[in-house]
Amino acid sequence: MQRTISKILIANRGEISCRVSATAKRLGIKSVAVYSEADRFAKHVSMADEAVCVGPTRAAESYLNIPRIIQACKDTGAEAVHPGYGFLSENTKFSQACADNGIEFIGPSPSAILDMGDKIQSKKIAQEAGVHTIPGFVGILDTIEEVIRVANDIGYPVMIKASAGGGGKGMRIAYNDAEAAEGFRLSRDEAMASFGDDRLFVEKFIEEPRHIEIQLIADKHGNVIYLPERECSIQRRNQKVLEEAPSPFITPEVRKVMGEQAVALAKQVGYHSAGTVEFLVDKHQQHYFLEMNTRLQVEHPVTEEISGVDLVEQMIRVAEGKELPFKQSDITIKGWALESRVYAEDPLRGFLPATGRLNRYIEPCQAAVRSALELEYPEAAEDGIVRCDSGVTEWSEISMHYDPLISKLITHGKDRPAALKLMAAALDRYVIDGPAHNINFLREMMDHPRFVSGKIDTKFIETEFKEGYHGYQLNDSQQQDLVAVSSAMQWKNVLTAFASGTAPKELPLVLTLLSKPHKVLVRRAENDNAVVVEAEGWKRHLNVRAWGLGGSPVFEAVINDGGAKHDLAVQVLERKLLGVTVQHCGSKFDVRVESPEQAQLAHHMPATVVANLANCLVSPMPGMLVSLTAKKGDRVVMGQELAVVEAMKMQNILRAPCDGVIAELAKSPGDTLAVDEVILELDVGAAA
Repeated sequence: MQRTISKILIANRGEISCRVSATAKRLGIKSVAVYSEADRFAKHVSMADEAVCVGPTRAAESYLNIPRIIQACKDTGAEAVHPGYGFLSENTKFSQACADNGIEFIGPSPSAILDMGDKIQSKKIAQEAGVHTIPGFVGILDTIEEVIRVANDIGYPVMIKASAGGGGKGMRIAYNDAEAAEGFRLSRDEAMASFGDDRLFVEKFIEEPRHIEIQLIADKHGNVIYLPERECSIQRRNQKVLEEAPSPFITPEVRKVMGEQAVALAKQVGYHSAGTVEFLVDKHQQHYFLEMNTRLQVEHPVTEEISGVDLVEQMIRVAEGKELPFKQSDITIKGWALESRVYAEDPLRGFLPATGRLNRYIEPCQAAVRSALELEYPEAAEDGIVRCDSGVTEWSEISMHYDPLISKLITHGKDRPAALKLMAAALDRYVIDGPAHNINFLREMMDHPRFVSGKIDTKFIETEFKEGYHGYQLNDSQQQDLVAVSSAMQWKNVLTAFASGTAPKELPLVLTLLSKPHKVLVRRAENDNAVVVEAEGWKRHLNVRAWGLGGSPVFEAVINDGGAKHDLAVQVLERKLLGVTVQHCGSKFDVRVESPEQAQLAHHMPATVVANLANCLVSPMPGMLVSLTAKKGDRVVMGQELAVVEAMKMQNILRAPCDGVIAELAKSPGDTLAVDEVILELDVGAAA
């Protein structure tokens, strides 16, 4: 039976709430946002036609509060609810509550959510539907001893997983009995905190796998269509960072088999709406069922870009009882799309989450990105698409209470190289000042030889950055470009300070970048926006398009190094008395800029003394101290577990940095922690 939906309540926050509001508006449907007290002035609230406060800051009392959301529907007259992703999107009780109150749930039926939401039950159903599954123990494990016994029966390595899990939470890989015991404890605690369900199971861990998923859209008339696959192998902490569609690895033949198996699974449970079947694919292109997500995925935009299907629109039309307007034979692949998840997190600290206010926030402009690529990559500039799905604005607060996602940056080009170039240029022009963010890592990926080649797997970050990520590493030519840009900025400052016609014809400077001094001579070229910078062994000619002043801090120029010309974008983060802090290729660099006399005198300045925290256990992230495993006076050894900190619902173990005796406890369980806040101090001498 068909019905017309005229008002939708969006039971979510952030970018996905904004995304649904935008489509609803285009379809002439009114939208209702819900918000916690902390989100009163959030972007998603302002985008909706109406907004209702559903409770305090804690998600359990607001975004997860089913009675309040149902009441909000009644109070506003919303006939339907779109749950987005996360929160209540895969909650059977919520979808059933909607049905019981005559509210259309824009998603699958409660029974389908129940069947696919339980990882053990879904695996059984997948086997019945003829879908390839991972070897493992199909059942609940209640004790550490059971987990270790099953792990040894299957053979290490194994994956310990929450039955009700998702989003990388409640998952641990174990290579031996000790890791299995630890993984059981942490996975169970995370699962209970995130899903209110601590049931666990164990399956074989597929080594060197790719994470590839099939997007489905199904109506209530038995029609199920699969769309081209998504490659989601670049992950940290089992959570995706970069996605693309299609996969550079999957052949048309394998795509067809995976798609047909995904359709068979959907039909097995009478599925309707959007859903995603996730697979692990080994190096031989053998695929194994991982799970089915009965909701819209975070990474759905890459599928939309290459298929031309608006998934949110189709979800709404399916909820209205309409048939899909296309058939399987209508689905083709149009170009290539990439998605970068821009998070408030610090890759230099192991991708730990960050919090804070967005003091400055400017999303990249499609026109500027195309213009930047016209010189070197005209094929990427032509018809290139830059899309930014965000849920924040300038002065938005990134809170420890919610997911640290700032936005999803999507590019679409005629092929993978074009999409990569578009993404690199867009990231260079993405201005975020406030909490730490991962643009440095995302930008690194666009130039990383292995990623560019498409030879990736889910262990990419661990294998390519074994010692951790240390920021974008500039080669000699890139360092010279950055020195030239900083010199041009100083030249502009000098010109501004002097009256017309009285400025010096040339300017000698000493610039220090990455502890290396560069003696340069700067002079005006053919006009005030053209600068020549010369140093021993190299020379740069800059035609400046934007000086990074005023509304945008992005300095843009076409640089000629005596060979080919290239476009360069550098963000001016801070102008100092003797230098500048810039962001280049996503990473921050301090450039000291001095006159020759100042540089000579600088050698006589005393060195800055840095506080020594080597004997302290500090929190590497903002969060809450869940537990301490030792007390004052205890003797501990390096690597011993001392504390567990929870951030963004993830449990993180902190270990002793050295041998010693605990001299002082600065924090207690339940305390809120800031980055680098001291939890306890060790007396190293007492351990001798």
